[in-house]
Amino acid sequence: MVSTHRVVDHIIEQLAVHGVSHIFGVDGANIEDLYDAAALRTDITAVLAKHEFSAATMADGYSRATSALGVVAATSGGGCLNLVAGLGESLASRVPVLALVGQPPSTMDGRGSFQDTSGHNGSLDASALFAAVSVYCRRILDPDDIGAALPEAVAAARCGGPAVLLLPKDIQQGAVQSAPVRAPVNGRQLGDPGPIAARLRRAHGPVTIIAGEQVARDDARDELERLRATLRARVATVPDAKDVSGAPGLGSSSALGVTGVMGHPGVARVIADSAACLLVGTRLSVTARAGLEDALATVPVLSLGCAVPYLPSTHVHTEDLRASLRLLNTALTGTGRPTGISVPERIPRTELSPPGHHGPGIRYRDAIDALDHALPDGVDVVVDAGNSGASAIHRLRARRDGRFLVALGMGGMGYSFGAGIGMCFARGRRTVVIAGDGAFFMHGLELHTAIQYRLPVTVVLFNNNAHAMCVTREQLFYGDRYSYNRFTASRLGAGLAAMFPGLPSVDVTTPDALPAALHSALAAAGPSVVNIECSADEIPTFAPFLTNQEVKEHVTARA
Repeated sequence: MVSTHRVVDHIIEQLAVHGVSHIFGVDGANIEDLYDAAALRTDITAVLAKHEFSAATMADGYSRATSALGVVAATSGGGCLNLVAGLGESLASRVPVLALVGQPPSTMDGRGSFQDTSGHNGSLDASALFAAVSVYCRRILDPDDIGAALPEAVAAARCGGPAVLLLPKDIQQGAVQSAPVRAPVNGRQLGDPGPIAARLRRAHGPVTIIAGEQVARDDARDELERLRATLRARVATVPDAKDVSGAPGLGSSSALGVTGVMGHPGVARVIADSAACLLVGTRLSVTARAGLEDALATVPVLSLGCAVPYLPSTHVHTEDLRASLRLLNTALTGTGRPTGISVPERIPRTELSPPGHHGPGIRYRDAIDALDHALPDGVDVVVDAGNSGASAIHRLRARRDGRFLVALGMGGMGYSFGAGIGMCFARGRRTVVIAGDGAFFMHGLELHTAIQYRLPVTVVLFNNNAHAMCVTREQLFYGDRYSYNRFTASRLGAGLAAMFPGLPSVDVTTPDALPAALHSALAAAGPSVVNIECSADEIPTFAPFLTNQEVKEHVTARA
């Protein structure tokens, strides 16, 4: 039996079948029909964000938190243009997101309508624009086309990356005949890890695994742990997959820590002593492989994932890492179990060592250690770019049964505020956002959305009154002759408390006061803010600032 209803009703109905529970966006004239359709259902919540970039990062964070499809909706003109940076992050990090973008009525294409993005008669071409930041983009020009376009877009997104449907207002309102909905079919390509199993059976010595973001996206944590146990391997993670394996200090002797520019130097030594290095779900970008190139050049590199790594390897392509890891585990057990694999006698635990700093404010290390002590198991953490992000990635442990999210695809500042809200909607537990004041001034007032929905989101701000990583670059690479990157001082804790009456929000200026402030914020029923005063002149745990001898001498002299 078929029924006739609007295109927007069909979209919402299909999204519910695909397990989507939330749509994030900003309402407007050319997307309001979609919000109307969502209001008629009880199984989908349409969340109103304050800015489309943050709505896109909410969808991104929602997807990363649950391995489900994130959905963002925006109206035409400037509204949809605000999506571009957020979708760029999802594209670079291969996060499944569906963007539903309203457009002026198709009958007005090329006729000078307000916010015309049809590409006709000199207007901006939304199809060309969004095609550049998506894995699938289609402009719907007939209501009946939605029947094929929507499943195509969802399938493309599930393979990793944003898909975009451009929906003129008259098309949204158009009638479409819809057959009874059916559960989605997994059409992802499943790779056979046989070549990797064969190489591992011939390995003589230790095996090191570098786990990546696809482990989280495909929810393959359990399968990765089984592989680690089978191979008695040591596991390092790329920065944006910190929560997919054990972390040093949490009782997992196999965990090596994080790779790359904010990572642990000992990882390179372990790789160099390995019989093989297995990349699981990562291309190993420069941010993730910095400092490892020499070691990786000396050992066989194997790879299992949805994209070929940036360095030479024996690669097996799979779009379903969870299923492929199950196959690999089966191939390496019983009679197929590797017999030449050994376990290293000891695992080095090393950290980056920035020079000491004795200026005003709380040291990054002291602040992260206090936060690490305060966070209970099960808490989710979202980290922004900059000095605060580098410090948290390097030193803050992922919580047991918690998520640890950082977006390094584009590294857009302010990402964490929307992503933390999306993650909190998805998982319904305390979410801690760690960001600097520079990121806050870009998109931090998305905190209002957390307040509006009474979400348990705690924002921890590292306030050094600067784009501090840029200040460090001015000092190290431009002779400290000037600074464009220092801000007029602000007291964000007091300011937010005044702006939002009832919001627990404090400024912390001394290390002794920090533990109590953090415990109080984490105990709040809804949102809370802790603003930590620190210094723009402190060097963060960021390897490019610490490896050059001339730089070392310069920063040591300043300290």
